[in-house]
Amino acid sequence: MKINRLIEIVTILLNRETVTAKELADRFGVSSRTVYRDIDVLSSAGVPVYTNRGHGGGISLLEDYTLNKTLLSKSETEGLLLALQTMNATSYPEADALIDKLGSVFKSSRTHDWIEVDFDDWGCKVNEQGKFSMIRDAIFGSRVINFDYVNANGGMSSRSAEPVKLIFSTYTWYLIAYCLLRNSYRMFRLSRIKNVQVTDRHFTKREIHEHEIQAAGSPLIGLKLRCDEKVLNRLYDSFDGDCIGRNDDGTYELTVTLPEDEWVYGYILSFGSSAEVLEPEHLREIIKTRAKEILEKYQY
Repeated sequence: MKINRLIEIVTILLNRETVTAKELADRFGVSSRTVYRDIDVLSSAGVPVYTNRGHGGGISLLEDYTLNKTLLSKSETEGLLLALQTMNATSYPEADALIDKLGSVFKSSRTHDWIEVDFDDWGCKVNEQGKFSMIRDAIFGSRVINFDYVNANGGMSSRSAEPVKLIFSTYTWYLIAYCLLRNSYRMFRLSRIKNVQVTDRHFTKREIHEHEIQAAGSPLIGLKLRCDEKVLNRLYDSFDGDCIGRNDDGTYELTVTLPEDEWVYGYILSFGSSAEVLEPEHLREIIKTRAKEILEKYQY
């Protein structure tokens, strides 16, 4: 992305007295004209960059320049590094390198030391075999991807899809893509996507309506769950306060739309006797059956 290229250009110039436009063009895979446009952008932003023509010339920064004094304010520096720390915590590939790079660039700043964000992903590797990076690049290049997908019932199917967005929600990455098998937008859990291949087929983004997106292989249900007060903290851990209401008897009611899959069953059962499914009726029966099966395992 352009912002990454601009930051890296400044970083290179901070570490080298002079660099040619051709060197930068070759490094980033762009034209020399694009490099000169980038230099104009940096100059307009207040970065004291200049060019010398002729033999031995090139692009340089004024001596003793440091990035955080002009391009970004102290608060902007802190915000940028906080965002990168958060991306690092979500296992975003390349975040570590960017944090180290920017931390060294902000020579008088120690903002990269003041916070550490840690989401324990219990061994889940979002970028296994370069999967995350491949999907990201396919989104940028508007290219169709092929992959195998493990659905909520344990079945695997081969998919072709037009990827449009990566989302991090409830400690998990999801991919929004137009599934060419189902002819509609689907939401795929990234950890269940396997054997990704980026094709040479390009696509034009189709109109997307967020409310119509379905979880791949899982129908959406309107869940109503009545919970005891002692598990209220868990409801707020996972859902917005607008989804939670207090009843006159001191219990709480969760009303939310979710894909019906094994995660939902396990989530409800994890409350034990502190939660009861009110709707839908078929889900009440599923939970009753699962609870009986659990009890039978412990009767021997």
